[in-house]
Amino acid sequence: MNKIEKNNLIDNLTVKVNGSAHIYLTDISGLNAKDTSDIRRNCFEQNVELVVVKNTLFKRALEKADRDLSGLNETLKGSTSVMFSEIGNTPAKLIKDFRKKNDKPLLKAAYVEEDVYVGDDQLDLLVAIKSKEELIADVIGLLQSPVKNVMSSLRYGQNTLTGLLETLSKK
Repeated sequence: MNKIEKNNLIDNLTVKVNGSAHIYLTDISGLNAKDTSDIRRNCFEQNVELVVVKNTLFKRALEKADRDLSGLNETLKGSTSVMFSEIGNTPAKLIKDFRKKNDKPLLKAAYVEEDVYVGDDQLDLLVAIKSKEELIADVIGLLQSPVKNVMSSLRYGQNTLTGLLETLSKK
C-alpha cells in the first residue's frame, strides 16, 4: 500500500470516527471463517459497521478526529476490529450475545456516551447503558405517571361523589 492509499484510508477512517456516535474496539482474531461471517451478518442486521483496521492507521485517524479519543490508543495492540454504531449499547449486546457460543470477540475498549471504557470487564456495564431514546422514554413515563394518578383519583372521586349523591337523593 503506497502513501496515497494510506492517506486515503486514514481520511476515510477519520470520517467514520467523526460521524459515529459510539466506537467499540474488539479482538476477533482466532474466529474461523463461519464465525467471522456470522458476526459480520449480526453487525449488519443491527446497523453496526464492523471494520478490521491496522492499528497504526487507526491511531492516525484518531489523532485527526474532531474529539479527544486518545484513551483508545493504549488498546491498539494486536488484532483490532472497530465497530461503529449510533446506539451506544447495541455493539455490547451483540458481543455478549455472540459470546454465548464463542470466546470472542473480546472488548478492548469503547467510546460510548462521550466516555472511554477500557477492558473486557466493562462489557456488562456497556450492555446496561441506556440509549438516548430509552432515557427520553423513561423520563416521559415518569412525567406521565403523576398525571395518570391524579386523573385516576379524580375519576374515582367523581364516581364516589355521584354514588353518594344518588344515595342521598333516594333517602
